[in-house]
Amino acid sequence: MDKSVSIKCLNTSTVHEINRGTSLLEIAGTLDIRLKNRILGAMVNNELEELDYEVYQPKKIQFIDITHPDGMRMYTRSLCFLLYKAVSDLYPDARLTIGHSVSNGIFCKVTGKDFVITEEIVASLADRMHSYVDNDLPFIRVIEETTEVIKKVEAYGLHDKVSLLKLRGLNYKSYYKLDGAINFFYGYLLPSASYVNLFDLIKYFDGLLLRLPLKSDPEKLGEIKVENQIVSIFQEYSQWNSILQVSNIGELNEYTTKGNAEKLIKISEALHEKKIAQIADMICSKKEEVKIILISGPSSSGKTTFAKRLAIQMRINGIKPLNISLDDYFVDRELTPRDESGDYDFEALEAIDVDLFNRHLTDLVNGEKVTLPKFSFEKGTRSFNGETIQMGSDNMLIIEGIHGLNPQLTATIARESKFMIFVSALTALNLDNHNWVSARDNRLIRRLVRDYLYRKYSAKETVARWPSVLKGEEKHIVPFRDMADIMFNSALLYELAVLKHYAVPILMEIHQNQVEYAEAKRLLNFLSYFITIKPEEIPPTSIIREFLGGSSFNY
Repeated sequence: MDKSVSIKCLNTSTVHEINRGTSLLEIAGTLDIRLKNRILGAMVNNELEELDYEVYQPKKIQFIDITHPDGMRMYTRSLCFLLYKAVSDLYPDARLTIGHSVSNGIFCKVTGKDFVITEEIVASLADRMHSYVDNDLPFIRVIEETTEVIKKVEAYGLHDKVSLLKLRGLNYKSYYKLDGAINFFYGYLLPSASYVNLFDLIKYFDGLLLRLPLKSDPEKLGEIKVENQIVSIFQEYSQWNSILQVSNIGELNEYTTKGNAEKLIKISEALHEKKIAQIADMICSKKEEVKIILISGPSSSGKTTFAKRLAIQMRINGIKPLNISLDDYFVDRELTPRDESGDYDFEALEAIDVDLFNRHLTDLVNGEKVTLPKFSFEKGTRSFNGETIQMGSDNMLIIEGIHGLNPQLTATIARESKFMIFVSALTALNLDNHNWVSARDNRLIRRLVRDYLYRKYSAKETVARWPSVLKGEEKHIVPFRDMADIMFNSALLYELAVLKHYAVPILMEIHQNQVEYAEAKRLLNFLSYFITIKPEEIPPTSIIREFLGGSSFNY
């Protein structure tokens, strides 16, 4: 048998013969692969692998660092294990819950009888984590029979992981060890603690903020922001979860298997409706000042359905909402700015005729009649077909779009005349106490289903486009979200269990020879932990109907 095997390194576009059984770490050293930052893992035939992965067959290999999404995930998981071990070592009677992304980091809580987070406790945890890094403790992945893994996690008090391990029905499962501590993660870790060389831990509200390097500049930590509204949203979501006694996917699955899915849907939708009604009441209490409601949020956040449901609640309060579409204020195609690739940048504020838009808003607020434009995407031109609009004392304008919270969009309108709302699917459901559900993944799965069913985009196209979507959000939406008067969390506790039914066959159309395969495989693995909930009981006014279909609203 030939002892060598051919590999193609995509980082250098070169082909090499290596000995069978050579690890990725050894290959990177032999080929002298140099990335901008330390190599953390590799894509092998478009699948993520750890650096101790050994090559026995011909492969295409691309080494990745922290600037790659999977590199950042490996870094973050490894960092979370360090925090878990520090809490276990120093405060064995306390319980760590790793929560959600906020302020360029991960919000975590440590709870226990009479346990109160102090600056001294935070400092002690950070020091202990740094000691693991200094001693370069290895993360060791162990593969055993699932029954044995379950016994170990139960013995270690990790009861929140048991139901998920049982659900998968696999013969073998892996877990990680770190200097005597064990834990279970839903993805790969780094080889050792020295790879996690930049982080910080600070007291943040009633918990901790595990600060992460910036993807754009991994030698720096992200800026600390006091994001009161985001934290408040997650706290509110946790309260909703407590009403249903569902805080993680294991509990969600138990709820479903007991035949309570219909109850779960009804209560989740009722909580949404109650919150929308409260927002409408808040706006109407300021009806003497507020003339314009501005709604913004990232892709697949459910902004459109939220705006329609808000309009209904406004009518109940005696206000007749009027809608203006920002799309109709696009400049003619030849005037549209281009991005760094030379493509039209329709997400840039300059793609909108801001001057005309502001003139129309000012005239409307002053009670004057305005002739609205109509933009033809087919022709790339704007025209006026005679449609007019005029505001009375019982009217308010509702404007929904990615630039809604950007002050430049409505520069001529006084701040007190505007009520700003930020909408996003801020998922607070955890896989278990140490593995959270990414809000971005929630939105991506929504978008995959909607784009496939109603926009005729393949899963490959949607996944390929997603990084640029996120980049646009960071540029045009996120910087202004703190200007919102209120935030609305459009995530529904049950939705991923419903979306699974649609998303799995869509994602399976992505083949291994396509670069999007790694992302598809990651999402399929994530969705495999959910027991499917059927969509029949979802009401036609639900936000999730915007993505599944069957909505009673017109889009």
